[in-house]
Amino acid sequence: MTYTPRLKTKYRDEIRTALKEKFQYKSVMQVPKLEKIAISQGVGGATADKKLIENAINELTLITGQQAIASKSKKDVSNFKLRKGMPIGVRVTLRDVKMYEFLDRLVSVALPRIRDFRGINDKGFDGRGNYTLGVTEQIIFPEIDIDKINKIQGMDITFVTSAGTDVEALELLKQFGLPFKNQTNKNTDNG
Repeated sequence: MTYTPRLKTKYRDEIRTALKEKFQYKSVMQVPKLEKIAISQGVGGATADKKLIENAINELTLITGQQAIASKSKKDVSNFKLRKGMPIGVRVTLRDVKMYEFLDRLVSVALPRIRDFRGINDKGFDGRGNYTLGVTEQIIFPEIDIDKINKIQGMDITFVTSAGTDVEALELLKQFGLPFKNQTNKNTDNG
């Protein structure tokens, strides 16, 4: 038997039917799905210290379970001592099994570890059904050993969905368990 992530099974068995009913889709193929999760991290001090990029690549690879790669600058910026082609960040794109695994760990382990966490902001949608979430510290992930960290760094996590509108994407991500701030307020007002 092959391994299927918990959230992939949940999407197939529960989320798809719930969204189909809520948005009155004619076919299951119209139901929005999570296509990929792109995680990127800007490493500002990389122009001065090359080790920062290596550390960031290792950390992001640990967190995601997939090899991260360096992002290179597209142009020269003299004020930042930046040359075209210099590594200035790291990124990784997750799909299928690794994507669902990462989402599961993000929702159930990493986000609750954020200090004073009250939910994520629902303003990160781009108008085309994609959502970007900013995380300020990489140490919220259990894979990271705090004692080995040189520098606290944040990252952007972008959820790319096949949803046509932000409303559909919001509902899809809520169904996956992303804790949006305003969803709890709406539930308490009604009851």
